[in-house]
Amino acid sequence: MQDTECVSFLQWALPQLQMRWPGFRKVRKQVCKRLSRRLSELDVADIEAYKQYLASHPDEWKRLDGICRVVVTRFYRDKLFFSKLTDDILPMLASNALKDGRKELRIWSIGSASGEEAYTLAILWQRQLATQFPGLQLSILGTEVDPHLLERSRKACYPAGTVKNLPQELRLAAFTREEEEYCLKRAYQRMVVFKEQDIRTTLPHQVYDLILCRNLVFTYFVEPQHRTILNQLLTRLVPDGWLTVGVRETLPDGVTGLDMVSERLGLYRRSRSS
Repeated sequence: MQDTECVSFLQWALPQLQMRWPGFRKVRKQVCKRLSRRLSELDVADIEAYKQYLASHPDEWKRLDGICRVVVTRFYRDKLFFSKLTDDILPMLASNALKDGRKELRIWSIGSASGEEAYTLAILWQRQLATQFPGLQLSILGTEVDPHLLERSRKACYPAGTVKNLPQELRLAAFTREEEEYCLKRAYQRMVVFKEQDIRTTLPHQVYDLILCRNLVFTYFVEPQHRTILNQLLTRLVPDGWLTVGVRETLPDGVTGLDMVSERLGLYRRSRSS
């Protein structure tokens, strides 16, 4: 399949999946390879024939939605971001929770992929912060639409390249080496619950002190959904809670109820009065 042919197809198909083409420019080769494999699996001759297949097999759109989901993730991705969380934001949120008489600090990782982001938070909390807040338990929810990624999250074993950004002392403390993989110890796995959810259609029932929505909604989804989903996220964020987006993402204009703390790090704080 030629690049131009694949790009033309994606520009046609993505809006029908409530996604937008600009977010896929840099990752299109990965998507196009998957798409080529799918055409071979179906024994479909070309893109035009695949369009006809989509028209006659509506369930294939769900499969195409999965093909278009690009995962670029690893432990401790964006060092400055996680340092800010550990040094300032998590201690602040923990102190607020205790002042409010709560015994649980809640975090929600949206589009949790294979669990790297959620587990990074569990490791940082347990190794660097837990002893400062002995009366507080950390609870992390990871939501992901891809069941295969959820299965990998629950297995919690990763190749060396995925954990290489973690400081060595954290890597040695949190993982055991099993052949060519690093497997997360159960003590850290127990801090995280994973659920199959699509942020476009489903929200968890609880409210959260910190919501991580990085490199998903505001990169890949169509712009009308940005504001809709953002408003929904605000209903799941406690007053003085924090929302994080990707370092190259921006929120819709005219957003109310959130104060930008660091555009560079994608950090926003919900005002207590909102």
